[in-house]
Amino acid sequence: MPPKILVITGPTASGKTALAVELALRHNGEVVSADSMQIYRRMDIGTAKPTREEMRGVPHHMLDVADPEEDFSVARYVNMASRCVDDVLSRGKLPILAGGTGLYVDSLLSGRTFAAFSPDSPLRGELEERMRREGGEAMLAELAKVDPHTAARLHPNDAKRIVRALEIWLTTGKTMTQHNAETLAIPPRYDALTLTLAFERREDMWARIDRRVDVMMDLGLVDEVRSLLDSGVPERCTAMQAIGYKEMAAALRGDGDVAAAAQEIKLRSRQYAKRQLTWFRRNQAAKWLFWGEDPDFEKARRTSTEYMEEFGIV
Repeated sequence: MPPKILVITGPTASGKTALAVELALRHNGEVVSADSMQIYRRMDIGTAKPTREEMRGVPHHMLDVADPEEDFSVARYVNMASRCVDDVLSRGKLPILAGGTGLYVDSLLSGRTFAAFSPDSPLRGELEERMRREGGEAMLAELAKVDPHTAARLHPNDAKRIVRALEIWLTTGKTMTQHNAETLAIPPRYDALTLTLAFERREDMWARIDRRVDVMMDLGLVDEVRSLLDSGVPERCTAMQAIGYKEMAAALRGDGDVAAAAQEIKLRSRQYAKRQLTWFRRNQAAKWLFWGEDPDFEKARRTSTEYMEEFGIV
């Protein structure tokens, strides 16, 4: 049987870190982050990365493991995070996977494998150059000859996935469809109890998101983004496309209206929260914990512990 772990998910600003720390303190646990932006160094305020005070002495893993300029993939996350989880297990402690990046959570739990690739490989560069020269229609037609199923799911403008699918075929001799089918047959890596946090009323979630953005502004989000840009971090890199950084970078480059940028961040964060909830609802086995106007962490701790006892974690 796969080892048992605890997972805490939910939309942005729903209290995942606070509950994870509370349960870690009560049940001899350590937190493994599943946040695709908290992996980056020097990106603290806009990612709501937990402070030392918020960690309360609980070890946290998968924070500050990459530079903003790096192209950090889900495959790399799974490789690193699985080693963290296995290390926590080997020391007789409870791994608590906490974060809102559903793709990271699902990929880690599933035991999914990824075809090896290097972002700076000659083949990758050649395919990207062909994409620019020949266009998406031609490249998609080429993909359709070897992997019609994948090609049918992609749009000609989806250059990244078209290139990736062709790269897998040319590197491994397997289509992406075949690779994905083989991956689905792999047993799960972990047996997870998933707790999903949400609000009973959408308006309370919106208000909490708005308050978080206001706090980010007070803490110095503008200066954090300016510092990243001044240090040479490209505005177009993946890390700088994160909500909060993209909008503020555009304001600093343009008219300097950071107040308007903050309002845009609130809007984008709300939209992101809705997409997260849609993703999390796919997990039929998840246990949902609904907040009222504000989170009640003591009640959540008691309810979570009951679920954990039933699941056999504690």
